[in-house]
Amino acid sequence: MHADPIADMLTRIRNAIHIEKEQVNVKASGVCEGVLKVLQEQGYIREYDRIETANKQDLLRVTLKYGPQGETVIRELKRCSKPSCRVYCTVKDLPRVMGGYGVAIVSTSKGVLTDHQCRQDNVGGELLCTVC
Repeated sequence: MHADPIADMLTRIRNAIHIEKEQVNVKASGVCEGVLKVLQEQGYIREYDRIETANKQDLLRVTLKYGPQGETVIRELKRCSKPSCRVYCTVKDLPRVMGGYGVAIVSTSKGVLTDHQCRQDNVGGELLCTVC
């Protein structure tokens, strides 16, 4: 059985938001760090930090973001491409999440980018997840 670090990270974030936690720890990987960087740039999370542990598996501490009345900033976090069924998109096929109000996160040859950045750079790739 193979692990899916992206799905694990997204599930941990969804669960933490559901119980209104301030921070959540996820296992560190390059792709997960790229996804968190995009989420921070787009304003869905406050920040993330890499934490070195005694064993070789580092952690990423994600500080979640809430509105002034405690409402969640992330309403939906959905995994699109899975290890069992990869989803690849060309620039023309990239989805517009909530008519452009949400973000699709894509793994490209230029790194992990938003759908908007992919359209600007004219690159496609693996559709990792959508956020709104």
